[in-house]
Amino acid sequence: MAPFTLAHLSDPHLPPLPKPRLIELAGKRAFGYVNWTRNRHKYQRREVLDALVADVKAQGPDHIAVTGDLVNLALEAEFAPARAWLDGLGPPDRVTTIPGNHDAYVRATLHRFGETFAPYLAGDDGRIGFPSLRRRGPLALISLSTAVPTLPLMATGTLGRDQLASLEEMLERFAAEDVFRVLLVHHPLKSGASHKRMIDSAELLTLLKRHGVELILHGHDHIHSTMWFEGPNGNIPALGVPSASALAHGRTPAAAYNLFTIEKDNTGWRCEQTVRSLGAGLQIGQIKHVKLI
Repeated sequence: MAPFTLAHLSDPHLPPLPKPRLIELAGKRAFGYVNWTRNRHKYQRREVLDALVADVKAQGPDHIAVTGDLVNLALEAEFAPARAWLDGLGPPDRVTTIPGNHDAYVRATLHRFGETFAPYLAGDDGRIGFPSLRRRGPLALISLSTAVPTLPLMATGTLGRDQLASLEEMLERFAAEDVFRVLLVHHPLKSGASHKRMIDSAELLTLLKRHGVELILHGHDHIHSTMWFEGPNGNIPALGVPSASALAHGRTPAAAYNLFTIEKDNTGWRCEQTVRSLGAGLQIGQIKHVKLI
């Protein structure tokens, strides 16, 4: 059997930001809009995102995972362009996305992510909800949502008791199956920034220690990240990536994506990670290759 390839990109923060109506700038959006106009518009660039997507497509992955933050302030006018961009990335059977905190920026448009991206969210049972399950080749893609509206200057996320309970039931059903389980979640499972953390990450880590998965993919921090967490049969790798539309600035790295090659051999699962990143002249090239499992 040929190896299965999974591309992972995150946090496209689709630029440019549409001009908001004055009424839309109440509350948290006012802070976000000031941040965009003063800073983020300089570094979140559409030409960078387009170059990265072109390279992803050139690699011909079997599936693509996008771990949230497709939009910026969750303005009504952001969702249609973001759906058009996702359609351009690939069809719903080849692309899976989950929401990030910016996709749930305010309560007024909290429903729009599910409405707009439904075909890319739905599990194999057709249900829109989390956790959701998609079987692709040897993979079980398990999508979670930590996206909740928060107060200004906060970017925390939470799964909630019901989602954690459903996830445990799902993982219990996989106990007897020979499947490579990939967990998709926007927030990292460990964060040094209290205002950006997953509030109930300890509960998730306890669950994973009992049941395990083979790979965790996340976004949110806009950096290259590899962390390892305890599972029932060894440590579980958790990988994050920079924003898919970012120019390098300060300590924030340039746009990049992960490409995983997954296959089964006589000794068990093998998973290798290749990192491809933006370089000079909008060229995308390989900067890392490592065996994870």
